[in-house]
Amino acid sequence: MCGRYSIAVSKGDLEAYLKTNYQIEVLPDQILLPKYNIAPSEDIISVINDGQKYRIGLLKWGYIPEFSKDDSKPIINTRSETIDTKTAFKKNFIEKRCIILADGFFEWERSTSTKRPYRFSLKNKKIFGFAGLWSVFTDKLGKKTYTTTIITTKANSLINEIHDRMPVILSEEQAKKWLNPRIKDSIALKEILKPYCAQEMELYEVSNNVNKVSYKEKDVIIPIKKST
Repeated sequence: MCGRYSIAVSKGDLEAYLKTNYQIEVLPDQILLPKYNIAPSEDIISVINDGQKYRIGLLKWGYIPEFSKDDSKPIINTRSETIDTKTAFKKNFIEKRCIILADGFFEWERSTSTKRPYRFSLKNKKIFGFAGLWSVFTDKLGKKTYTTTIITTKANSLINEIHDRMPVILSEEQAKKWLNPRIKDSIALKEILKPYCAQEMELYEVSNNVNKVSYKEKDVIIPIKKST
């Protein structure tokens, strides 16, 4: 699964990334950076394609299907294996795909009583996108909430040392395909949802401070012990 991640970059770094990859020139004022310890229920930086251009904005992490009667059971992760068959996801799998921007994520080793936290990132330190779905939930008073979920797949050989699942990380080419609203072939789309190459990733142990959802300081992304 993926229950915590980071986008520990400056606003300038993100602006350069978006301009280069998505022709997005202006970053909304409500997007604040850097963010070291992002948790479910927070508003997270996401990109969609509206059919004419790429758009960036904030979606609430915790997907609520449009048909839900309330927002009591938000879904933070969606399994890639069943995304095209489960009622909550199959329509938006075709119609409402997004990417969630990040530069690393956290997972906890379960073989120890202390559940040591680790951070995973790309060796090149670049920003990347998780594959996601989004939804518009309307409550009984007519208030709309734009929500999202991060798609997961089986872990690659690096992450499998710690956990058996990982978020789907997309290359830039895959992200463009995933965001393309004209692509509606579920088989082709599911081909994208594979484990990222382990050789291009790294992991290291981090402070237990990351365990606290309210803790937002930089030290949670600093290695305390290099894994081998």
